[in-house]
Amino acid sequence: MTTAEARSRQADVTRRYGLRRLLAGNVAARIGALVSLAAATVLVARVGGPDLVGGFTLLRVLPGIVGVLAAAGLPGAAPYYLSSRPTDRTLRPTLVAMTVTGATIGALGWLVFSPLLHIAFFSTWSLALTAACASAVFTQLFVATGKSLLQGSGDLRGANAAIVAEEAVYLPVYLVLIPAGHGMWPVLVALIASDVIVAALIGVRLSRLGFFTGWDRPGRRLAVDICGYGTRGQLGGLLTLVNLRLDVAILGAIAGPAVLGVYAVASKYAELLRLPGLAITYVLYPIFSRDGRAAATRRTRSLILPVLALTAAAAVPLAICAQILPWIYGQAFTGAVRPTWLLLGGLLGDGVAGLITAYLYGVRRPGLNSLAVGVGVIVTVVGDVLLIPPFGVMGAALASALAYLTTSGTLLVCFYRVAGRVND
Repeated sequence: MTTAEARSRQADVTRRYGLRRLLAGNVAARIGALVSLAAATVLVARVGGPDLVGGFTLLRVLPGIVGVLAAAGLPGAAPYYLSSRPTDRTLRPTLVAMTVTGATIGALGWLVFSPLLHIAFFSTWSLALTAACASAVFTQLFVATGKSLLQGSGDLRGANAAIVAEEAVYLPVYLVLIPAGHGMWPVLVALIASDVIVAALIGVRLSRLGFFTGWDRPGRRLAVDICGYGTRGQLGGLLTLVNLRLDVAILGAIAGPAVLGVYAVASKYAELLRLPGLAITYVLYPIFSRDGRAAATRRTRSLILPVLALTAAAAVPLAICAQILPWIYGQAFTGAVRPTWLLLGGLLGDGVAGLITAYLYGVRRPGLNSLAVGVGVIVTVVGDVLLIPPFGVMGAALASALAYLTTSGTLLVCFYRVAGRVND
């Protein structure tokens, strides 16, 4: 399949399966990934306890962040360019060259700063183990970018499979390595090996799409343009991470680990309501890029109310089932129910936020998404400082709920400003 056919293929997939089935498929893939991750976490906990789980969590997060930063947000930018410029023969080799370059820079940067990383995050590990994590920086970027290449090429089924495989492959690989030891080395080796396997499978899938045929030389100016787009979008991704986790850090510092544990359960449970919004962004972003600004604007307007209704409908069973959290985690977590309800209320606009995020990315305005998330971060900081000391868990939940609603509202304002210009 040629690159020019990718746009037609994406349109055919949308027509054939319909938006609802595409969204359902992505949500199912994300749930499958969460289940796989939970199973892997349980296994790691059984092998090495909380310390090993903490190390496992850091390995899954920090190398990936370093790689994406080194590549100037390439995984977020790739779908836009593949969807909007499918006939550009310099695009695909440029994306691959940027992936290799970003992975190399990220890995070398990790190696150079490994003594500082060792002090800041991995003081209980050896320096050699900390330095070896540079390999994870390299491999994780290939997986992250590979998923985006499938997404932008119109192969949403392949992208969904990669989302699941990224978490599911780790479990059997780690099982094979457990006899070699119960420390961090098998955890790291299993992570790198599973990344290599998933990246190879993604490469095979891309090859079948014709991704590696009909190439010209990579374009330097194009790479600079992609870096600019990706950097503007990546800022929003980092701010989103801050917005989701800052309350945890402040609450832990002020109230202690017991209160933090209750809030962590409430927060993680409530974030299940983010799945529809994440799926909406993932599915619609390349479609909006392909269809053009005017069509994307019309479609976004028509979807705002249905998406809001979908999110509200999903919130109802989650709110009802929140009452069983103490049964699952123990009576010590009875205090998690009311914060969960507050957080779910704050996330009611998350589906609309996901829709508008897809729109802003699709019409080449990722910086506005970062701006909206930044406004939410300000609300988080102020709310946490003012509300956590007197109200504890409920204060943290209220601050986060207000921040989520503020971000959604700001995104709506950004959409109507951009959409108004489209109509002029």
